Amino acid sequence: MRRHAVVYRGGTAPAIVFVGEAPGREEDAQGIPFVGRSGHLLDEAIATLRLAPDDFGIVNLLKCRPPDNRFDPRAAATCRPFLDRQLALLRPRLVVTLGARALRSLDPEAPSLLRAAGAPRTDRAPPIFPLLHPAATFRARAWRQRWEADVVRLEQYLRGSLGKPI
Repeated sequence: MRRHAVVYRGGTAPAIVFVGEAPGREEDAQGIPFVGRSGHLLDEAIATLRLAPDDFGIVNLLKCRPPDNRFDPRAAATCRPFLDRQLALLRPRLVVTLGARALRSLDPEAPSLLRAAGAPRTDRAPPIFPLLHPAATFRARAWRQRWEADVVRLEQYLRGSLGKPI
């Protein structure tokens, strides 16, 4: 059973919003997205990107920790209007998806995450920049290396090397 709804962390008018899948144990305990182990890695990436606290926001597709920490597509369908409303209110210039479920939810036409990660999808407004979920990096060294390379690509995109600067 969930302890807290986990809604948002970040600035009031962020240029970039990171969208994850669902709160984990630490997030449920604190009511704040991405504060556990994955959150620490995301925070390191945000520091690498040199984003000020007001420049970004962090949300999840699901607002509550799923039972047994198992993703439920029905819960995602139920929570999707809340995510849509958050994005409409925040009006980011870029959405960075974290993991396959966040990408698939926001861009059903996207290729697989491993093919899409690290490259902006500019056919949408706002554009989407897919990344692996930070938790994946704890499972395999190759995925950690991919995460790091894709964060560099995101930094280049933000600085204008791969497209319009944000």
